[in-house]
Amino acid sequence: MVAALLAALVLSLLGPAAASADGGPTLTPIDPAAAITFYGRGWGHGVGMSQYGARGRALAGQTSTDILAHYYAGTTPGALDPGTQVRVLVLSGFAATAKVPAVLYGRRTTWSIDGIAKVFPPEAKLRLWPVIGSTRWNLKVTSATGVVLYRTTVRRQLIMRSATPAGMLQVYSRPSLNDLYRGMLRVYLTTRVAVVNEVGLDTYLRGVVPAEMPSSWPTEALNAQAIAARSYAARRLRPGISTYDVYDDTRSQVYLGVRGERAATNAAIAATAGIVLKSGSMIVNALFHSTGGGATENNENVFVAASGAIVAGPVSYLRGSPDRAEDGTSFDAGAPYATWHTTAYTGVALSAIVAKDPRTNVGALSGIDLSHRGVSGRLVSVTLVGALGTKTVSGDVFRSVFNAGRPALDPQLRSTLFDSQPIP
Repeated sequence: MVAALLAALVLSLLGPAAASADGGPTLTPIDPAAAITFYGRGWGHGVGMSQYGARGRALAGQTSTDILAHYYAGTTPGALDPGTQVRVLVLSGFAATAKVPAVLYGRRTTWSIDGIAKVFPPEAKLRLWPVIGSTRWNLKVTSATGVVLYRTTVRRQLIMRSATPAGMLQVYSRPSLNDLYRGMLRVYLTTRVAVVNEVGLDTYLRGVVPAEMPSSWPTEALNAQAIAARSYAARRLRPGISTYDVYDDTRSQVYLGVRGERAATNAAIAATAGIVLKSGSMIVNALFHSTGGGATENNENVFVAASGAIVAGPVSYLRGSPDRAEDGTSFDAGAPYATWHTTAYTGVALSAIVAKDPRTNVGALSGIDLSHRGVSGRLVSVTLVGALGTKTVSGDVFRSVFNAGRPALDPQLRSTLFDSQPIP
């Protein structure tokens, strides 16, 4: 009660969106009955290359060199063997049983399993399931017509290879249609099944670039994406240290394997073969995101603690900057989420949303501080004032809490570049 009275007193003294005399919080009062709408720009974290910004720059006549020089300032091109192996986790935690075994196929060409002196025909099926009461696993290979070709038991791992580069390997147990891969498959057998696709870096990119950027986009934007994606993956190579280098989803960059490949993006990968970005002698951490909203952000202002505290050091090539043409038009103006807004919520409704998470629950909201921003205007932190006190969280924590707590059909906060008034 005391906290609520103090908060109300502060707000009455400061007025709407007013800062304290000592440079303290800028509080926007929350009226229980009045509506508040969040207006925003962009989609994604806002660090590094804006993909829709790259598209806009390419349409304006910029080359991939121009595009990359803007988003990764001070970097230089370097070379890496396109065949450098990258290990991609494509299946994990699969609980195989005798009734539902792990299933893989060799497609198009003959294939083999390391350590087994036998070559299997195209379209043959490999099944794996645990031996009850043992650390060993049953292995059975059958032909396309169901004839048993080989059976044994194995332990720990096996490697599956196509006989020629034209061959493909299918992880049929993967819960997705994007389950067909080039290169080889390393299958790890513990209490569950994990599968890692080991493949040349530029071959891997054939399943990445069209998943991260539409293949219909301008050639120079695709070239920029190929170089950024190659650099991102190369930066994460850890041979001999772990069982895989990257995930196949947004925890790294999306990888769809063979089924994702497209002619235009294959051409972009070939045109930029082996090119990576470097800062000094190091391959850069070439982060990218969908839509910058007219500006990109400094890395240290985005990857912060849950409290909004700055914990990362600045990276020289991940500096935020305006992303607009000379006439002020945002290069990503053609993006679906170049600008957006949420539904209007009463103070009572907004209080209920943030109360669903203990990190943001302050009871009945009386004010919100949206003043702690980075160079692009993205929120570094958000401070909530309410009947139970005051809490400060990072802009991204607030965004995730809001998105999780809002009615399911209501628009999301697409980025941390938002305010209670439209952003120019």
